[in-house]
Amino acid sequence: MTEVAFHFNVPDKLQYSCRLLRKAWGSGARVVVTGEAETLRRLDQLLWTFAALEFVPHCQLGAPAATVAATPVLLADALDACPHHEVLVNLGQEVPVGFERFERFIELVTLADDDRAAARNRWKHYTDCGYAMKRHDLAQEARP
Repeated sequence: MTEVAFHFNVPDKLQYSCRLLRKAWGSGARVVVTGEAETLRRLDQLLWTFAALEFVPHCQLGAPAATVAATPVLLADALDACPHHEVLVNLGQEVPVGFERFERFIELVTLADDDRAAARNRWKHYTDCGYAMKRHDLAQEARP
C-alpha cells in the first residue's frame, strides 16, 4: 500500500520542492511531481535557477520518450503515462488520480488557509480509504 506523508507548514511550496527534489535525486530516487500546469511551469523554471551549482535533472512528462526514461524527476499534470512509480509529490489542491500506483506519496501544505482546508479534505480522503498517514510538521521541526 502507498505510504502517504503530509509535510505541513511549508513556507514556500516551490522552494521547498526544490530542496526536497534535490535530496531525493541525491539519494537515487525517481520522483514525479504533479499539480496544476502553471505551478509545474514555475517549478520547472525554479529548478534551473534555485542553486547555481546543484542542478536537479528534470523534464516535463511530455518530453521525448528517451528523455523521460532517462530523467529522475518528472513534472506531470496527469499521472496515467508515468514510466515509474517510486515517489509522487503533489503540489495541487486535489487528490491526484492514480496516486495509489506510487510506493511513496508526499503532500505539501503551506500556511495559507485555503491550502490547509484543501489538505484537510485530502487527508480525510486518504484516511477514509485506509491509508496510514505520516505527518511532518515543519513548524515543530524548526523549534529547538
